[in-house]
Amino acid sequence: MQSEVIQWFPGHMAKTRRLISENLKEVDIIVEILDARIPYSSKNPEIAKLIGDKPCLTILNKASLADKATTKKWIDYYNSIGKNAIAIDCVSGEGFSQLAPTVKKMLASKLEKYEAKGMSGRKLRAMFVGIPNVGKSSLINKLCGSKKAKVENRPGVTLNKQWIPTTIGLDLMDMPGVLWPKFEEKIVGENLAITGAIKDAILDTEYIAVILCKRLREIAPEPFMARYKITKDELDACEMDFELFELVGRKRGFLISGGEINTERTASTLLEEFRSAKIGAISLEVPQN
Repeated sequence: MQSEVIQWFPGHMAKTRRLISENLKEVDIIVEILDARIPYSSKNPEIAKLIGDKPCLTILNKASLADKATTKKWIDYYNSIGKNAIAIDCVSGEGFSQLAPTVKKMLASKLEKYEAKGMSGRKLRAMFVGIPNVGKSSLINKLCGSKKAKVENRPGVTLNKQWIPTTIGLDLMDMPGVLWPKFEEKIVGENLAITGAIKDAILDTEYIAVILCKRLREIAPEPFMARYKITKDELDACEMDFELFELVGRKRGFLISGGEINTERTASTLLEEFRSAKIGAISLEVPQN
């Protein structure tokens, strides 16, 4: 079972970085979409370097999958460092009403200049950026009121630049999801793998699922035990994380000949049930401030 640092940087992602730099002058604001469960790990450190002093709104997307109290801590953290951030969920519609007024507030001086020049009807333009699989296309479709962007629950399907009108008077430039060449922190690559930002096909999903078991034991033991009918004594008896992973498989009856655990099926089930919040609305990161 592999344990090296996870890396993934397809060629089209280098192209995206160039697209962002080349098109900055065409937009009024950057909207960076993060995964509310992993705001730190899903924030591409290269975006800030690319956009410079361009206004940037941070959206913590997939909010219904994250712990609400932890998401509030993240919003408070961004506010404390002078950044604008809101939590949004494409399924429930949570937070959508905040988007238009927040953008207008951030661009108030620009809107005043437009009005002074008799250009009050001019639409604002935003560039949407974010790593793969943070729900960018779903968010855009929600804003458009129709399926303008191709949506698939896997990373890397938005490949070309496109301008998209919305129902809130904002024209969007959608950028393909972009990761960065090297994850300096091992935990960042792990978090991206757990949440599905990196394709499962190129990962050792059993290794990732074992890491997920370790995190759930530490962060959310009660919902984890409840979902897989694990007792506190059974949890404590699993000294190794792999033992806990195998216990989940045994509890689910994922056995093969000889009574061994079907580790592949156990891994895929754990990852799918975490990603869909069947285990619970769980955040993997809290702000460090």
